[in-house]
Amino acid sequence: MRIEQLTVRLRARSDWEAIELGMALVRRHAGAIWKPWLWLTLPVFALLNLGAWWIDQFWLAALVMWWLKPAFDRIPLYVMSRAVFGSVPGTRETLRAQLGWGLRTLPHLLTWRRLSPVRSLYMPIDLLEGVQGERLRQRRRVLGGQAYGTAILLTWICLLFQGALVLGGVLAVVMYLPQDLLPDSMQAAFRIVAIEWPVWLELAWNVLVWAAISVVEPFYVGAGFGLYLNRRTQIEAWDLEIVFRKLRARLAAAAPLVLVVAVGMSMSGVADAQERHGAPPVASAPTAEDAEEDEGKPTPPTLPIVFGDQRVDDRAFRKAADEAYRDPLLGREHVQSGWERRNPADKKPEQARNPDSALLGGIGAVLAFIGEWGLWIVVGVLVLALLVTVRYWWPWMRGIARPAAFAPEAPQTDALVLPEALPDDIGTAARALWRDGRPRHALALLYRASVDSMSQRADIVLPPGATEAECLRASRRMPQAEDRQVFARIVRIWQYAAYGERLPGDDEFDALVGELQQRYGWAA
Repeated sequence: MRIEQLTVRLRARSDWEAIELGMALVRRHAGAIWKPWLWLTLPVFALLNLGAWWIDQFWLAALVMWWLKPAFDRIPLYVMSRAVFGSVPGTRETLRAQLGWGLRTLPHLLTWRRLSPVRSLYMPIDLLEGVQGERLRQRRRVLGGQAYGTAILLTWICLLFQGALVLGGVLAVVMYLPQDLLPDSMQAAFRIVAIEWPVWLELAWNVLVWAAISVVEPFYVGAGFGLYLNRRTQIEAWDLEIVFRKLRARLAAAAPLVLVVAVGMSMSGVADAQERHGAPPVASAPTAEDAEEDEGKPTPPTLPIVFGDQRVDDRAFRKAADEAYRDPLLGREHVQSGWERRNPADKKPEQARNPDSALLGGIGAVLAFIGEWGLWIVVGVLVLALLVTVRYWWPWMRGIARPAAFAPEAPQTDALVLPEALPDDIGTAARALWRDGRPRHALALLYRASVDSMSQRADIVLPPGATEAECLRASRRMPQAEDRQVFARIVRIWQYAAYGERLPGDDEFDALVGELQQRYGWAA
């Protein structure tokens, strides 16, 4: 690997700094990542949704699209693994590489490794290093190391971001809907959706999920790639290796120049020495007389001949060297002295003389006893409490074994059936039903007649089977506020009776009939 060509500054980072490095790479090469991503994922998304529409199972398209994320993750990893070395691939090159790059590892990523919580950290090992078998397991174990927990947190954070984007898209649609299209309660909305999802809603949901994945997934892969680079930097010391390689390149480039300078300086030094001392005369062969004359003369010192009259005084250097050697930090031996009691058993009288230490020792002993026997003490207290209160709970325990008494059958009530045509005198018919002991029939008749009167005054045609909420929304079109209020009252009383078994009193019922006759002009 030509690590000297890396375009990122490698150094030992923390895990979260490495994640930020990977996300910065994604932002820098956003165009090279998202263009091939869209070219690959959009056709796959369209084909999957066409097939799901053919079999009427749109949820299956969303599930398959989510499951194929490791196959799509090869795109950002391929771009970043080339971009960090200064070679950013184009869209065609990236798409062409997906036909063969990582196909041997792809079945593993789509089967038993699909749900791995550290997929972002292990995917560069699987696809970039090209090792298999035991060697791959060793690389995963070594490079995972202390970054394993961070990779798990990264996976959960990215999943939460995807969920937040999907939820935000749904809320954005709800916020911009007209008020008339919103149901009066979220319960009614969920009931409508649970019965049958329209095709456009299922397709919109799949589009929203695909958009959230397309936004978050490249950052997820980039963050894992940043963790991978950081782990290799920490283990293999890439930052130091890059410095040494650059230093070697500089020295190799400057070596000829240094050699020339050194040779020139040596030649100039020899010439200067010859000029200072003069060329030595040509010595003739010594004779016996000359040897006899030189025996009695003393031999001159050598240092002045070599260095001249300028000699270096090394007394200061020797003094500094002696002080450095006397430094105890430079020695391998270290002597440490201290006081220690000759008889350790004599500590007890001192502790006895110190009341604070005795009190702390007693508290520690109590806490140790509670920690060792606390569970058994709690069990004993519970057993004792049960024995003391046995006269209260034992009869109740004996009653459990008795056969359960069958609840009386619910009284049979006649079905709620109303005539197709309303009677001429609605108030009299409703009072007759109330006196006959059929209050729900009476309230149903009043509710049905009120709906007909409301439809005429609001000039609206309700669909068959319209709910109470739809009728209330339609009643807002009545011009008079008193008519809207009395209609809301009959709807509320009918709902209490139909769903909550809460019937009004006789006086309240008579007042309700009279008010409805007055407001809607029913015949008395």
